[in-house]
Amino acid sequence: MKIRKGDQVKIILGKDKGRTGTVERVLTKSSTLVVKDVNLYKKHVKPAQGRPGAIVTKERPLAFSKVQLVCPNCKKPTRVGYKITGTTKERLCRKCKAVILSPVK
Repeated sequence: MKIRKGDQVKIILGKDKGRTGTVERVLTKSSTLVVKDVNLYKKHVKPAQGRPGAIVTKERPLAFSKVQLVCPNCKKPTRVGYKITGTTKERLCRKCKAVILSPVK
């Protein structure tokens, strides 16, 4: 996957176009990802035993094609390239050619 958990991304399509956020979760099977405080929807929760009903705001997954990685070096939305050096594979910014380090887990 070219985008990983903890990366900064910019939304390029949809109702949140132009906003940026941090990736919270990557769902590889459905090719989607969850971005913090983006693509918010309201969900009505019925009351259950010992818990009142409420309207909860949740983040829904976005398709990979609707986001672009923001390079931590040049601060611009960019595509991701790869460079193989020895036994390691590194992600590259296609605009400034800098290595994009993996986010801290």
